[in-house]
Amino acid sequence: MNRQLIRSYILLVAVAILLFTVPVAFTLTKQLRDDTELSVLREAKTMALLLGGDDTISCEALTEVAKAYDRESPGTVQVSPGGSCAPDLPRPAADRALTRAVRDGTATTDWGSDFIWGRHLTVTVPARGDAAVRIVYSTSDMTTRLWQIWGFRAGLAVLVLGAAAAIGAVAARRITRPLRELNSMASKFSDGDLTARSPVTGPAETRTLAHTLNQGAERLDTLVASQRIFVADASHQLRTPLTALRLSLDNIADGVDDEFVREDVEQATAEVVRMSRLVNGLLVLARAEAKVTAPEPLQLLDIVEERLAVWRPAADERGVHIALRGSADGRPTVLASPGHLDQVLDNVLSNALEVSPDGGTITVRADTGPDEVTLSVLDEGPGMTDAEKSRAFDRFWRGQGLTGRSGSGLGLSVVRQLLTDDGGTVTLRDAPGGGLWVLITLRASPRSGG
Repeated sequence: MNRQLIRSYILLVAVAILLFTVPVAFTLTKQLRDDTELSVLREAKTMALLLGGDDTISCEALTEVAKAYDRESPGTVQVSPGGSCAPDLPRPAADRALTRAVRDGTATTDWGSDFIWGRHLTVTVPARGDAAVRIVYSTSDMTTRLWQIWGFRAGLAVLVLGAAAAIGAVAARRITRPLRELNSMASKFSDGDLTARSPVTGPAETRTLAHTLNQGAERLDTLVASQRIFVADASHQLRTPLTALRLSLDNIADGVDDEFVREDVEQATAEVVRMSRLVNGLLVLARAEAKVTAPEPLQLLDIVEERLAVWRPAADERGVHIALRGSADGRPTVLASPGHLDQVLDNVLSNALEVSPDGGTITVRADTGPDEVTLSVLDEGPGMTDAEKSRAFDRFWRGQGLTGRSGSGLGLSVVRQLLTDDGGTVTLRDAPGGGLWVLITLRASPRSGG
């Protein structure tokens, strides 16, 4: 926007210069031409009067004046004698202008070119007694003067345009400063800093906009804070009765000898356990939606290696091998909120381990791109159809053979929510050797690759 404003200022000034300076320069050029023509024509007529004189004194005076004119000016006097005066001066070449002067008594002026002027100005003036005086005036000095006129104005125009650009840059930055402050506030807000506010400065329009955005940010911060409080309260209020209910069922099961009653109690206990897992999943998802934090530069491989170390004992029990591979340069750094990647990897690795066959392999690979870092988790399970991939991120949806009976159907929903908050993405693909390929894309930090 600053560049556009500066270009607008320069364009307006350039148009003003074009409308005012150029016509003045053309006027000065025409004035220079007219003054020179008038001066030369006056000198030629004066010499024509001397040429038409009847006495010897006039003829001698003409010779002296013509020679002095040749010395003092860029012009040359040529005389076509007639009557009693034949001075020792150059004779003009016979042409149409000389014929008109001698025969018709008409003075002529020839600039040698229709565009400004040529190399010489030729003025032919008739004299008495079928004589004529011609002055051939060199226009080299006039051309030099013309370049001075236009050069001065061109240099002045450049200086004015430079000053306009400098003043325009200052004015543009001052005009757009409120917008930059609004943009800075919006950037911080989009990164999760709900306390960001914009100064109410600038013209009335930007002040109104800043005030409106600040009010909206205040309300949103209040709503998010209320949701966080609700999630914290729900976590306490829901977990406590479910835990108490499970303990009560366990106590009942210990004191019941009837096999059928014991079976019913065990089914009820299983449903309570499933409900507890479902509540825990909902609370995790609610926290992911309510928690707004600013992403920070984090070492991706450090987090991956830490989570793999946690999951390897569970994988070793079934003979599943977890391999870390990749083409990432150095130790890539990504932008993510603290704790988000841990939850993402836990959910993805839990699903991969559950569907992997005994003795299978789970491959984790990190790849570095220009502006992003990708993290892939590939298993050797049954995989998913295209229809299942399209529904996998829906809440409470459980694919056959994916999460089993113990899953809540919220794991991938949490993964997508956490990655979306950090500006990342997650997609599901078919693994090259069979199974599922979970592709996670994260924003690369400016320090990534170090």
